[in-house]
Amino acid sequence: MANSLPATLGALRSSEYTPERLARSVKDELRENLIARLRASARGKETQEPIFPGIVGYEDTVVPQIVNALLSRHNFILLGLRGQAKSRILRALTTLLDLHTPYVAGSEVRDNPYAPISKYSRDLITRLGDETPIAWLTPNDRFVEKLATPDVTVADLVGDIDPIKAARSNQDLGSELTMHYGLLPRANRGIFAINEVPDLAGKIQVALFNIMQEGDVQIKGYPVRLPLDVAIVFSANPEDYTARGKIVTPLKDRIGSEIRTHYPEDIEEGIRITAQEAWSERPASKIAIPHYIRQIVEQIAFAAREDKKVDKRSGVSQRLPISTMELVLSNAERRALLHSEGLVVPRVGDIFAALPGITGKIELEYEGEMRGADAVIREIIRGAVGVVFDKYFGDANTQQIEQWFNLGGTVQLNDAQPASASLAELKQIQGLFEKLSPLSINGKSSPEEAVSAAEFLLEGMTAHKRISRAEERIFSAAERKQRVDQAAQYAERMREREQEEFNPRNRTRRGFN
Repeated sequence: MANSLPATLGALRSSEYTPERLARSVKDELRENLIARLRASARGKETQEPIFPGIVGYEDTVVPQIVNALLSRHNFILLGLRGQAKSRILRALTTLLDLHTPYVAGSEVRDNPYAPISKYSRDLITRLGDETPIAWLTPNDRFVEKLATPDVTVADLVGDIDPIKAARSNQDLGSELTMHYGLLPRANRGIFAINEVPDLAGKIQVALFNIMQEGDVQIKGYPVRLPLDVAIVFSANPEDYTARGKIVTPLKDRIGSEIRTHYPEDIEEGIRITAQEAWSERPASKIAIPHYIRQIVEQIAFAAREDKKVDKRSGVSQRLPISTMELVLSNAERRALLHSEGLVVPRVGDIFAALPGITGKIELEYEGEMRGADAVIREIIRGAVGVVFDKYFGDANTQQIEQWFNLGGTVQLNDAQPASASLAELKQIQGLFEKLSPLSINGKSSPEEAVSAAEFLLEGMTAHKRISRAEERIFSAAERKQRVDQAAQYAERMREREQEEFNPRNRTRRGFN
């Protein structure tokens, strides 16, 4: 904390922190700082930060609704599935609070020095006057967050009577000085965020809206008036929030704005989020992530959200592509370290190695459970590869490559061999590298980049069943061609057998001996 900030009530009175300034409610403070930020943005300052730093994709949808709620001084709720940045948005509200806020030192409810609400602060100011010590709050200090669970009690949220404190201070149990304050009073003059609010028990919700509306609550039968100054914000799953009986109507009625969040609306938006959140700048490793790898990783999440075998009610979190990308990079990094390669370039095969980052973030319907998580996810990955493949090679003629495999050619790509060895093996495929121009692959490309691009092309052909790939990552002719060849070979063997059976020289002359 800066040394120039007043340390006593007397020094505070002669500073810029006047009674009028501190008399603003938290909602007024949020509103005034928001207005200042909007005006600065309107002046076109290039260095001006966004209203909610780090929030991508909500500029034209969610953010304007939040701005309207704050300008209206509403308590509001964010409704959305998991992984839609609800908690991050609520925490970002602290950027709209003053940098420093004074309170009476030692006060559990962080009293305004000019208008204390607790008996402790009133008695202290009466006794010490201008020598009353002043402490300071940062914006982060003024944010209190609680994850709602069914076992949350009124004592957790509001407070309870502390008999030990009463005995030590020789106070009656009904005295305010015997109270142990809960999270909500401790959030006074700040923001109180409750995540998954429908999980709170009914009586807790009643206590909550009593505080919001009336400013009082009963604790163990004693009426306690708490004129708190708190901006209360919530988050919830929309299905739980709209279900009858999950949230009491009076509390719902007192929430001023209901704002719905959403997943990224397109692949490029998702890529921006994943690039921002995933740990991709790693020490001691030079990493180059091809754009088609980013597209495939993001397409997996988009495809999973539309797949009938995936539970739509739980959603597919945006954390899925983030953790998947990190695992993809780690597998590529491991391969580069094993072969002492200076450049780390992820491949499509690394995405299949990232299954542990996907299985835990997808909940399956009954049909998906019957098929198994690994089978469903592999199918989703293949579909994602096919979609991205069509963006680059939709009009490409791959018959020459298919013919090479149909003539019996095979190639294996795995982590056991360096990129240079894989590149030499891939060069055997006629017409392969000529098709990679949409990926900007040429003679100057590094072996790591060339192998990654070639594998993407082969995986895309596999997704469209033009060729096939075994679990050992051996690419060969399409299964249909293999079945046709096997059928032809079987028919040929049958014809040879029939010819041998009906050949007169092979017949025995029984009956003539």
